[in-house]
Amino acid sequence: MMEILTCKLCGNKDLYFYYAQGNKNQFKYFKCRHCKLVNYEHPQGLGLSQDVYESRYISPKEEGNKENQKQTQTYQYIKKHFKTPGKMMEIGCSHARILYLAQNDGWIVEGLELFEAIAKSVKKEVGINIEVANFLEYQVNPSDRYDLVILRHVLEHLPDPIKAMNQISALLKEDGYTLLEFPNIEGFKNKFKRLINNTGIHKKKYSANWVPGHCQEFCRKSIEFLLAKTGFVLIDYQTYTRSAAANLIYQHIHIGNKARVLA
Repeated sequence: MMEILTCKLCGNKDLYFYYAQGNKNQFKYFKCRHCKLVNYEHPQGLGLSQDVYESRYISPKEEGNKENQKQTQTYQYIKKHFKTPGKMMEIGCSHARILYLAQNDGWIVEGLELFEAIAKSVKKEVGINIEVANFLEYQVNPSDRYDLVILRHVLEHLPDPIKAMNQISALLKEDGYTLLEFPNIEGFKNKFKRLINNTGIHKKKYSANWVPGHCQEFCRKSIEFLLAKTGFVLIDYQTYTRSAAANLIYQHIHIGNKARVLA
């Protein structure tokens, strides 16, 4: 299997086993020695599923909700870097907390979402237009451009990251930006979890019908490779958590389990 596995980012065939998931370790991930992308190997019958992410609807107005608090943290980052409102698109916007906050601050906002029920609920409650589509198949309107396109924990789910970044590029104004958030595969806790799993110290239990949702995993080196390959310039890279105290460290020492990129 290793001889035919090719890195989807750089095309290199020099990959090595990195870790496995599933009760029988049947879902395997391999790391590219060249660009450092961690690729999911999906032999026939062991596919991917995003259905688990169709969760119950959460009102974007609900201040105390933990998921809303995470998205508020993202919006605070946006406010720090964008002093003047513009036009924003969020891919995989879920219940649109970020778009709701941005709209209240004067941004023109739109969203893209896989699940129709969530899109309808957002439209009904806060009047934000959410289009239902698969982003990799989304037909970009050449006359419609954005100052900021957001993918928050979406990129790792898309089977073609190069096409995804080219789609983002087509959506942006010439001086536009993209904000990406994704798991940091080289975060300290992620490394520790892999260690105890690979050594057999502790084995996570999965449901009988569980399949992975992530097509690939990124670290700083692999995301930098992807950005350069698709014509983006890295402006800021940081890792983060929900803890403000920990973020004082993680923004400078990139060991947090989640990463944030502005490009």
